[in-house]
Amino acid sequence: MLKLALYQPEIASNLGACIRTAACFGAELHVIEPCGFPWKDRDIARVAMDYETKLVRHRDWDSFRRAESGRLILMTTKTDDPLETVALGQGDILLMGQESAGVPDWLHRDADERVTIPLAPAARSLNLSVAAAIGLAEWARQLRHG
Repeated sequence: MLKLALYQPEIASNLGACIRTAACFGAELHVIEPCGFPWKDRDIARVAMDYETKLVRHRDWDSFRRAESGRLILMTTKTDDPLETVALGQGDILLMGQESAGVPDWLHRDADERVTIPLAPAARSLNLSVAAAIGLAEWARQLRHG
């Protein structure tokens, strides 16, 4: 099963969009707290609509790592390694950082792989949920064409 993890997401609507995206790709969604918004199921469900996926909330990074031991594939703007050049497999975890700050330097260093989505030279970054969808789509493509 594909696994998408959000590190301390800050925008509830992005979480809702990631629930929907994860459901469409048959992926588990892991939320590493604290979140930058009050967890209101109603608000998140409004964006996620009626899409459902396995959603696991983790109190903090240590709780997440105790529960999940897969290879961490960090989506980041701080690398030149394109997403499509890394072989993605079962058991891997696609990790997304905070919308405003990414992940702390220690986590960046600890990731097994760091990948980026190549963008136009003037572009800074994509929306978190859009980047997550591109990452999951590439993962699904690789699994299909093995």
